[in-house]
Amino acid sequence: MTVIDTTPVVPVQTRSERPWSFDPEDFERPTGREVNWKLSDLRRLAPLLVDEETEAGERSLDYDTGDAEARGLLVESTGHDAAPRGEIFQPEDLASAIAWKRCANALHVRLPEGQAVEAPVVVRIAGRGADVHGNAHIVIEAMPGSQGTVVLSHEGSAAYAQNVEILVRPGARLEVVSVQDWEDDAVHAAAHQAVVEQGGFLRHIVASFGGGVVRVNPSVRLAGEHAEGELFGLSFADAGQHLESQVYLHHEGVSTKGDVLYKGALQGEGARSVWIGDVLIGSGATGTDSYEKNQNLVLTDGTRADSIPNLEIETGDIAGAGHASATGRFDDEQLFYLQSRGIEEEEARRLVVIGFLMEIVQKVGVPEVEERLAAAIEEELRRGASLAPASRAGA
Repeated sequence: MTVIDTTPVVPVQTRSERPWSFDPEDFERPTGREVNWKLSDLRRLAPLLVDEETEAGERSLDYDTGDAEARGLLVESTGHDAAPRGEIFQPEDLASAIAWKRCANALHVRLPEGQAVEAPVVVRIAGRGADVHGNAHIVIEAMPGSQGTVVLSHEGSAAYAQNVEILVRPGARLEVVSVQDWEDDAVHAAAHQAVVEQGGFLRHIVASFGGGVVRVNPSVRLAGEHAEGELFGLSFADAGQHLESQVYLHHEGVSTKGDVLYKGALQGEGARSVWIGDVLIGSGATGTDSYEKNQNLVLTDGTRADSIPNLEIETGDIAGAGHASATGRFDDEQLFYLQSRGIEEEEARRLVVIGFLMEIVQKVGVPEVEERLAAAIEEELRRGASLAPASRAGA
């Protein structure tokens, strides 16, 4: 007699309980029913879910680190066991596990102990074509008492799976900015995982404009006492684009502070944005102060913005915690105010969008990067100038 197991399968919902493994064989190919894949574009992400060697190997994309080597900010990292690679990084999905396996050597940027690195470290990553599949592991390490900014700038075309491991040592202050300005046929899935140790500070910014599908998922552990984390994001989705971020902020240490703010704009038929925000305040994270918010501005009909904030609290001894989410079209009162002062409707709409998104841009603190992001917003608005304004909010 055949015995059928009728025990219901309960999917993993709690962010902290998701399984992880360095072996791709431990992950089943996603079907779209999984909590971390159900809102993703699996059809276009398919090339990143195949575990096979590529012809170009690790050199499937071009990396330009500028003068970082001459400044002594690059460290050789050869092999999967080269410390500190893998110190805190744990692949949580198939694409990330494949990237770990297929990229033996990491790009390791290190800010020297006790030093303030004045000029930002800019890593330019250029794809060689949408049919070229690349994998990468990048380690960004801020040594104790150091201070500086690292910018990851993506352009060109590629099918690119990327792991970024961020280590903020005691008392360090680090800013990481990841700019996705790919061509429209690019596919990019990135897992950013960070730990902030005692008294450390991390500002992590994701800015996505280009690419067919861009999925950048930051995960930050505030592990040490008085650790702080700011997670900011900006996206502008055009017709047919899918821009996604699944954000996880885990308060572990005592008196940690977290601030999450992601903003997005959408225009054109089929433009899609996905934001999932998970904040976990652990049982030992007394004195925590945490807040997360996502806002989306719908500029035309035919778009869709998914926004899902989640908050878990395992201790009652906190300073504060909260979350918020809003998706809607233009504020008619703002438009009326501007038009009543002689500003034409099209220009008024432009000013509203710029004012909405520039809040994130101004948090970067690096003038050349802020100027580039502001120019990208202007270019997106020029592209959408011929599109009719939205008559209702996206859902």
